[in-house]
Amino acid sequence: MNFSCPAKVNLALSVGAPRDDGMHPIRSWMVQVSFYDDLIVERTDGRSVYQIQWAPDAPQPSPIDWPADKDLAVRAHRMIEQHVGRPLPVKMTLAKRIPVGAGLAGGSSNGAIMLRAVNRLFDLNLPHELLCKMAGKLGSDPAFFLGPASAIVSGLGDVIEPCALESPVHLVLMLPPLHCNTGAVYRTFDALSPTTTLQQVGPGIEPFNDLAGPACAVEPRLREVRKQCESLLQRRVHVTGSGAALFALADSAEDAEALADRVTDIPTRAVCSL
Repeated sequence: MNFSCPAKVNLALSVGAPRDDGMHPIRSWMVQVSFYDDLIVERTDGRSVYQIQWAPDAPQPSPIDWPADKDLAVRAHRMIEQHVGRPLPVKMTLAKRIPVGAGLAGGSSNGAIMLRAVNRLFDLNLPHELLCKMAGKLGSDPAFFLGPASAIVSGLGDVIEPCALESPVHLVLMLPPLHCNTGAVYRTFDALSPTTTLQQVGPGIEPFNDLAGPACAVEPRLREVRKQCESLLQRRVHVTGSGAALFALADSAEDAEALADRVTDIPTRAVCSL
């Protein structure tokens, strides 16, 4: 069975002050976009086999150096096995395009779609609510990929409210060869904004990201790349998630392609909301 694992973009991201347990509440307008990893899951006999590789057209490949038991798709499969109390042997082939550590939630998407894939492949009929609960154990982003493609996400990523789009959102992704450590970005955010409060997000509100400044402080080269892209595109360029991927809004699919052609030093993708 073949599945697509879309990337996400934070069109707006407000981050609150850390709770007593150190976790940060958020309020974000998130959209799934037409930039995918490919996931193939097949039933097999014996032990499960997991193959993770970069797709030939991946724009920003990097070493796949994490152990299998840390991969969210693998963890999702094993989580379902533990829940049903029996082996569910699969051959998993994951062809990645979404860069690692880019703020596009590629790993979270892989984990969420793997939950859906195994549930369907073995006719488990696990309810949507249970799959979302499992996704929440994988992290704050996976549950979003089991719901509406445009949503206001709040709490710790566990409150997901549909946010209908009147028309597709077109944008160009810019993918510099940089990595922003999420933990370091949040620690810098705490140092810069210790008393921040959550802001409203959604249609009609200009894109913003409370983590953009901290991400650029953690990885100063990101600030320079962002400035260069703004100069080339002659419009605002935004950070998604905790970085380091950037995006700019476009007026149409043709406009997104034209914008992508202007940026030649780093990989780009013209995409739209799903």
